[in-house]
Amino acid sequence: MTSFFRAITGATALVFSLTAAAQIIYPAQGQSPELQQRDQSECQVWATQNTGIDPVVLAQTPPAQYSSTGGGERVKGAGMGALGGLAIGAIAGNGGKGAAIGAVTGTMIGGRQARQNKAASQQYDQAQRQQMMDTWSRAVGVCMTGRGYTVG
Repeated sequence: MTSFFRAITGATALVFSLTAAAQIIYPAQGQSPELQQRDQSECQVWATQNTGIDPVVLAQTPPAQYSSTGGGERVKGAGMGALGGLAIGAIAGNGGKGAAIGAVTGTMIGGRQARQNKAASQQYDQAQRQQMMDTWSRAVGVCMTGRGYTVG
């Protein structure tokens, strides 16, 4: 249990130090390094309480997993391709062959659409996480400014 506590404490310190590194905090009123560290720690706790965002939990939460099969794009593509192929094949005299070719082509197009949708969803999730961290960091900065530090 002690090693678990140390791991959590270490992860917390790492997240806080990485976030603090993104902000430049200057002791504008001659605060000592010890006071600055204490103020920063207290401001991080305050930011977590007031924003509802816990950067440790956010860092430990894995990103959403998306199915590699997609959301039915391949099936939809196959169906649409088969219908189109059937129509073209019927005109050419072989509706079955046209439907088969259309289904294969539609499946490939649907697969591409599934990959694009997955990538877009992952980018959206990453942007949401970044926005949450930015909100939390701004809250820390506001708190530190209130304690007499210059934050840039």
